Amino acid sequence: MDTAAAQRSLAPSGTQWTIASGGHEAVIVEVGGGVRSYTVDGRDVVAGYAEHERAVGSAGHVLAPWPNRIRDGQYAFAGAHFQLPLTEPERHNAIHGLVNWSRWSLVDATPESVTLEHDLVSQPGYPWPLRLRTTWSVGDGGLRATHQVTNAGDTAAPFGLATHPYVVVPGVPVDDLHLRVPARSRVLVDARLLPIGGGPVAGTEYDFTEGRRLGSTVLDTAFGEVDADADGGTQVVVTAPDGRGVAVWADASFTWWQVYSSDTLPADRFRKALAIEPMTCPPDAFRSGRDVVVLEPGSTWQGTWGIRTI
Repeated sequence: MDTAAAQRSLAPSGTQWTIASGGHEAVIVEVGGGVRSYTVDGRDVVAGYAEHERAVGSAGHVLAPWPNRIRDGQYAFAGAHFQLPLTEPERHNAIHGLVNWSRWSLVDATPESVTLEHDLVSQPGYPWPLRLRTTWSVGDGGLRATHQVTNAGDTAAPFGLATHPYVVVPGVPVDDLHLRVPARSRVLVDARLLPIGGGPVAGTEYDFTEGRRLGSTVLDTAFGEVDADADGGTQVVVTAPDGRGVAVWADASFTWWQVYSSDTLPADRFRKALAIEPMTCPPDAFRSGRDVVVLEPGSTWQGTWGIRTI
């Protein structure tokens, strides 16, 4: 590695790869394997962070082999019980998986795309080795990520994945954004943000099925029963009063959406962006079993999502 590359790798987010095409530019990072920034014609589409900063609130990270939270870090699978590290100690939860602070390795790069890979080793709490690969690309359709996850072990593995982009419309406060989430239900949570049930959104402050101004509504909410588009995928859309907007879309591999209004972030990021997170399963899925992907030995799961301006 040359000196410049070595200096870059000392950044909290590791080595940086810039991909660009037709006014679209994104910076993909080694630590977390995610997107640090994404702009279109020089305007921010996601609320990123500087190269010298650590990602705040898991901004842009890939979350696997589970998204969101697991109560007490404990779950059972195939008759065995497991204990994960409590990575959200203040709530006594395991949060956001095992790879969001890991270094990912470069597999391939072009001016418009980069492919990264991470080998998750067998470990206490999650004894299944996985090979994770993500291809990030930009172009006329926006930013796109395709994830592949292969079970490299000899027994079936429970699995889920999400990503954590924070969306912005420059110059528009979060409260003034018009949010559309075409979901008919949401997960009800306790003080630890863990599921205690579910309920319809109709007639509640969480009903964004037709789209409305966010206002002062506080969200750290998992939405389910999402109405699919004609291609089987789903999307969440935010628009500004002047019509500018951003759509986060996902294929049919992602059936849940988490929307977070950044109310618990530090003061400089408080309600400055909306995290719009495609998820394959809801919070605490390893305990409930709901929509958990079971990866058989040697099998590969794949899912694609993206961000586009409107």
